[in-house]
Amino acid sequence: MTGATGILLLGDKGAPLAVAAVNPQILTVTPAARPTTLSTIAPRERTITAGNWTSIVIHHSATLGGDVASIERNHKSAGLSGLGYHFVIGNGQGLGDGTVHVGYRWNRQLPGAHVASTAAGSSSTLTRAALTPSDADQFNRHSVGVCLIGNGNRREFTERQMRELVWIVRELQGQLDIPASRVYLHSDLSAIESPGKLFPTAEFEAQIRR
Repeated sequence: MTGATGILLLGDKGAPLAVAAVNPQILTVTPAARPTTLSTIAPRERTITAGNWTSIVIHHSATLGGDVASIERNHKSAGLSGLGYHFVIGNGQGLGDGTVHVGYRWNRQLPGAHVASTAAGSSSTLTRAALTPSDADQFNRHSVGVCLIGNGNRREFTERQMRELVWIVRELQGQLDIPASRVYLHSDLSAIESPGKLFPTAEFEAQIRR
């Protein structure tokens, strides 16, 4: 993906949370092991509409570092109204390592702008067909977008990032009744290398809710 995250999307008409030694493996998530104090993921300005969110999509920023402001600038330059993701998790190079930013789209329960409808900018080694524009639009309207800052094709994600990702996904699954079969990597849906070949897929899948 490009620095602008390769987003070509339809349908786009927080305070950070702190989290704990950088090692690119996922640790089993238990209340005792998890150093954050947030117990629920509740939008601040709206209540969750039952049945509106049916899947979760995991991305990377395709940059080695950055923060929410830099991602939002890229998204606006791509024609979006603002940050396309619902959640962003920092890697310590711009946004704190393991810090979770809850985006305005989640707080206001707005559709995301994070699933690509074309394969523009993707690797020629990928053979998966891109989503049709209408399918991508449905994913943007009904999937929760979570972005890890970093480039998963060049560097592994940090332990803190992965700990938070697993926790957020498990919380969302529990609150929204989303099965593991509807938790996707962006590359599962479209010909885009996100969150990258170094994302620990097997370990991640072993720790989310079945």
